[in-house]
Order: sequence, then C-alpha cells, then structure tokens
Amino acid sequence: MRWGAFFSTTIIIAVIILFQWPKMKQHPKKDKWAFFMLLLIGWMLSMFDLPNMPGPLTWIEELFKPVGQFMEKK
Repeated sequence: MRWGAFFSTTIIIAVIILFQWPKMKQHPKKDKWAFFMLLLIGWMLSMFDLPNMPGPLTWIEELFKPVGQFMEKK
C-alpha cells in the first residue's frame, strides 16, 4: 500500500464531500447513497496497488500448476 496515495485520496474525497454536500441536501436519499458508495469504492480501490497486482490468470496458473506436474509424470 502506498500511504501517500491513500492519504491524498482521502483528502480529495473529503474536499469533494465538503463542496458537494450543500448541493446534495436537496437530492433524494438514493442519490446521496449512490454518491457516497461511488466515493467509498474509489477510496477502497486507492488502497491497492492495482497496476502491479497479479491478475486472474496468475491465480489460475498457481491453482493448476500441481495438476500439470502430476500429469507430466504419468
């Protein structure tokens, strides 16, 4: 986790909420929930180093590597 990216994203989200909340007061509850959920998803994704994370193919290769070695022996 890169702490600088995490804290800067947290500050940016706080600023977005600070500036948008007066406009959001007049919207229905569903819109407020959608607004906060999108911000929460973005905040959570900022915790991960997504460009350097292994993808699903790496997981599948690790899962089936023992099976492939077993089949090569026979």
